Amino acid sequence: MTELASPAPTKPAAASPQASGAPTAGHGRRGRTFALLGGLAIAIAGAGLAAWKLSHSTSTVRYVTSAASIGPVTRIVSTTGTVNPELTIIVGSYVSGVIKDMFCDYNTEVKTGQVCAKIDPRPYQTTVDQAKANLAVGKAQLQKDQAALTYAKISNERNAMLVKSNAVSQDAADNARSVYDQAQAQVAFDQATIEQRQAELDAAQVNLDYTNIVSPVDGTVVSRNITIGQTVAASFQTPTLFLIASDLTKMQVDTNVSEGDIGGIKLDDPVQFSVDAFPNRVFEGKVTQIRQSPQTVQNVVTYDVVVGVANSDLALKPGMTAAVRVITEQHKDVLRVPSQALRYAPEGAGRADAAHPRVFVLRDAGPTAVGIAAGLNDDDYVEVRSGDVKAGDQVITSERAAAPATPPRL
Repeated sequence: MTELASPAPTKPAAASPQASGAPTAGHGRRGRTFALLGGLAIAIAGAGLAAWKLSHSTSTVRYVTSAASIGPVTRIVSTTGTVNPELTIIVGSYVSGVIKDMFCDYNTEVKTGQVCAKIDPRPYQTTVDQAKANLAVGKAQLQKDQAALTYAKISNERNAMLVKSNAVSQDAADNARSVYDQAQAQVAFDQATIEQRQAELDAAQVNLDYTNIVSPVDGTVVSRNITIGQTVAASFQTPTLFLIASDLTKMQVDTNVSEGDIGGIKLDDPVQFSVDAFPNRVFEGKVTQIRQSPQTVQNVVTYDVVVGVANSDLALKPGMTAAVRVITEQHKDVLRVPSQALRYAPEGAGRADAAHPRVFVLRDAGPTAVGIAAGLNDDDYVEVRSGDVKAGDQVITSERAAAPATPPRL
């Protein structure tokens, strides 16, 4: 604090040689008048400074307020996900070989059964031809053995009649019977052989048909992993040749939701999300599936939540990263106050009971406590279901001390 000192008294000036020996009466009265005026000015200044110090001895409190308003209170779960087609078909190869022809490329519209690529069929055609030849041999052998069966049957019947008149020996009759039984067995064996060789031909034909890589669905080719002349090896794992999206006008967003938030998400919950390609556009969808299989990464458990979204303009591309907001609960056009207002309390007011929330409304230049019935809370706003608060009231959210004022200049 700055203290101001009073000015020191002034000594009377010596009389000049030209002046008379004693001061005149006029000179004495003027000196006393000037002294009285100076003292009065110093007293007034000191009183003003003291009054200013007294009025500013404590800092003035300034309240930070926000108006109660009418609007939505929305509880959301924020996460990220990846945009994918609803159904993606992996087209592979069942057989190995060299890619001879290719008829599909990226973004090709394909129909069910359309040939997209062809593996060199010559090795498999050779196997089919060999199987056909083996089948023909089997059928010829059957015809031969059926003729032998016919003769064995006649011979057996003849010897059976002659043995009764002792025209032939019993041994001859028994031998004819044995030959007939063997002929029957040989015909049955030939028939089984034909069925076996027919199965071999069918298998060879299947492999030959697999040299045509066809689309199993109507859709769009989103990925091609082969070129003409490339050798495809399907010995241990089926190679992926094409990825075909069944319908790019219907997409889905696969998101990972933490176990702490999964309990609030339900089927058909509305969803809003955005992608980097369209930062000013908000896409809308809904929850179509909550998968029960957990995914654990570094002891963090998440669940896959699938969001369905229409993509009629084909703006969404497979693989895009989406910033997702799942709306778990929403109350529209309700009276709301900032959440921070429920945490504020002026000095000496104490903390409010969680079961009986309150806010402080700025009235008559001071805070007034008002009890409320709180509803939905979305961390930004709290719904006010009842209480002496109306839209436009200035609700106190915090306070701060005002900056000290500058003392007056004397």
